[in-house]
Amino acid sequence: MRGIRARQAALALALLLLSRVTAEAALRVVSLDLCTDQMLVLLAPQEIAGLSPLARDPALSAVAQEAAHLPVVRPSAEAVLRLHPDLVLAEPYGAALVVTALRTLGLRVVTIRDPQTFGGIRAEITRLARLLGVRARGAVLIAAMDAVLAGLPRPTARRTAIVLEPRGFAAGPRSLAGAVLRAAGYRDAAPGGWLGLERLLVRPPDLLVLPEAAGTPSLATDLIESPALGAIARRTVPAAWLMCGSPFAARAAARVAAR
Repeated sequence: MRGIRARQAALALALLLLSRVTAEAALRVVSLDLCTDQMLVLLAPQEIAGLSPLARDPALSAVAQEAAHLPVVRPSAEAVLRLHPDLVLAEPYGAALVVTALRTLGLRVVTIRDPQTFGGIRAEITRLARLLGVRARGAVLIAAMDAVLAGLPRPTARRTAIVLEPRGFAAGPRSLAGAVLRAAGYRDAAPGGWLGLERLLVRPPDLLVLPEAAGTPSLATDLIESPALGAIARRTVPAAWLMCGSPFAARAAARVAAR
């Protein structure tokens, strides 16, 4: 337990120190989506010309505190153009019309995939760090994430768990939630989709993981308040840590693995 906490603290310290590393090349960068917001804040906060408004929402964003002091921009081509960015980051299925308009107008727009595995997270950090000219920052970020993952306990028995999101949705083993459970030593018992009380009663997992959003009641929590599920252990994780494929997923795995 102490080892996990120490590695979590090391990751938090690394994220803080990243903001003090000088970028290799200065750019003006706009992010149009939540997940690109988070990666940009972690890698190159000094290059931010604008983030999406979602970056400041603590229920969704793992960097809400940092984003509170950074500029935001409405997801419109006109608003972005006024910032004269060198680069615009977006997700493939985010502000598609805005992306098309910006590309038509000659702006450089790069789409960033939202990885669903820790290998994918490493690859996207490396790609984006190279794009932003901050390779050293990317390497530090990956090393800190890997230190947390390497310190997680390796149980001898493969127990089962389900990440139960609001309204009873469970993404399943091929999702980021599934990757977090595997890293924490659990097998994801969810088939993917919506789960009802009956499904949980018939095949209960060893652990229920509940993403909690700041200031937002969770219907998933309401679901497991049934006395019939009282014997199932449960653990809460900030929902923002599971929203995007980022180093915050390692923190989520550490929270799930904590004994």
